[in-house]
Amino acid sequence: MKKIVSILTAIALSHTLQAQVTDRERPAEWDNLIHGARFMDRFLPMPDGTKGQNLWGTDSVQGRYIDNGIEHPDISFWGGNILQTADGIYHLYVCGWPELSPKGHMFWGNSTVFHATCDNPIGPFRIVNSVGKGHNPEAYRLDDGRVVVYTIDGYYIAENESSLVWTFGKFQFDARDRRIIEGLSNLSFARRPDGSRLMVCRGGGIWVSRDGLDAYHQLTDKRVYPAVRGEFEDPVLWRDSLQYHLIVNDWLGRIAFYQRSKDGVHWVTEQGEAYVPGVSYHADGEVEHWFKYERLKIFQDDYGRAIQANFAVIDTIKWEDLPGDRHSSKNISIPLNKGLLLEVLNAEPITASTKRIEVKVRAEEGFDPLTDLDIASLRFGSFGEVNFGRGCKVLRTKASGRDLIITFSGKGSGITADEWAPKLIGKDAKGQMVFGYARLPYVDYQPALLSARRPRYDKEQGNLVVAVENYGLSASQAAEIEVLHDGNSLGRAAIESLAPYASATATLPVASDVEQGTFEVLFLLNGKEVERNTFKR
Repeated sequence: MKKIVSILTAIALSHTLQAQVTDRERPAEWDNLIHGARFMDRFLPMPDGTKGQNLWGTDSVQGRYIDNGIEHPDISFWGGNILQTADGIYHLYVCGWPELSPKGHMFWGNSTVFHATCDNPIGPFRIVNSVGKGHNPEAYRLDDGRVVVYTIDGYYIAENESSLVWTFGKFQFDARDRRIIEGLSNLSFARRPDGSRLMVCRGGGIWVSRDGLDAYHQLTDKRVYPAVRGEFEDPVLWRDSLQYHLIVNDWLGRIAFYQRSKDGVHWVTEQGEAYVPGVSYHADGEVEHWFKYERLKIFQDDYGRAIQANFAVIDTIKWEDLPGDRHSSKNISIPLNKGLLLEVLNAEPITASTKRIEVKVRAEEGFDPLTDLDIASLRFGSFGEVNFGRGCKVLRTKASGRDLIITFSGKGSGITADEWAPKLIGKDAKGQMVFGYARLPYVDYQPALLSARRPRYDKEQGNLVVAVENYGLSASQAAEIEVLHDGNSLGRAAIESLAPYASATATLPVASDVEQGTFEVLFLLNGKEVERNTFKR
């Protein structure tokens, strides 16, 4: 009888696990990606640590480093990201709940946000105090030094990372006549160059706040995620000195996607997986096979480059983690290949007829481009070319002080007028992968972002009124808008140049009430459409 019960239990568990896993078919072209094309190629071995004995967890994670990230036999941890202070201390804000809680992992709704510290970014982190109740925290520092710790349905704020007094508050959200996609949870934030904050919500909508505390305003009318089938959650957003980055996880397919953007609103998706289960491995080749890798957070260097990934991991399906059993969850730290510092020196825009492309590779601590690169292996150009081993080849090199200037043939770059960050992939002198994205001197990296609200009908004046705002970081050009109602044009109106965060209104005479139906507001520069906002009702 016991054997039958055991078999039935195993079958039930297998079906439950299958309910959490769906094999997503990859595009056939991904088979031709070279090493360095996928974001997951940037994951490095976890630094050597202490391997525990007779630990909680399935056999697949018994070889883990217990001093990596944070773990405790009496606490189930989840989420969390790291801030560093000037004294060299790393501060991890992570949530957790008692492992013996009556619902096991499903007690997560009652979790507490802990403040843990370490003298290095890998761990082991130790709890020093608590912030308050909350789940899925993400911490960021305001320009005035105060620290905000977002949690689902609110945030905590304190004078600095080590404060013992945290005040709870709630963000204000202005959807700007747009549908909020999948609600406002699992938010992630990136600082813009002027100190304002870009935010992405779980559903893939993009929002902006003037300082990270003021109201967040929605800019998009649809999700910015890849146009593929997926059960998306856990977006993580960051910005480096060049561009914005976004990774979003398909939790059912257990595959994540990597995207980049010049302005935080318009995104391209690079080919290949951003991460999949099994990216946590040791230098000796041993892999920590966690069942779930979720709540990715990124730790950045002084240039904003991603240098470490932190994951919430669990060894089994969440609702199979019961009180007092051998299952639990923790936070792990994985170093990342940070990439090279690159800039294109061509003053004129690169086109298909460009003969030569000059790229400067900057020297930095621990890296000498004059000696540390396998020059012949380097390829440069659009990610759509370079990720497949194509792109421009090296013609010659020359030193520029400690930096290296590489001249590439312009042939096959794939660089178009829309390019803002061409890519380099190759190897270093030891055969390890190198990559980087290059700044183009002729690109505006802080463009205007014109965005409309839903047109309103003014019955007294017989006009359609359209409010337009500039959420970009530079003044907009004078432009036109064209308003469509259920596919029919209602006319055009001029929009003056707008400073960042300024607004204006345009009016169009209409013959009758057109309050209902679908509106589209087209932004035109020199008669060419450059943006479109859609409002359905």
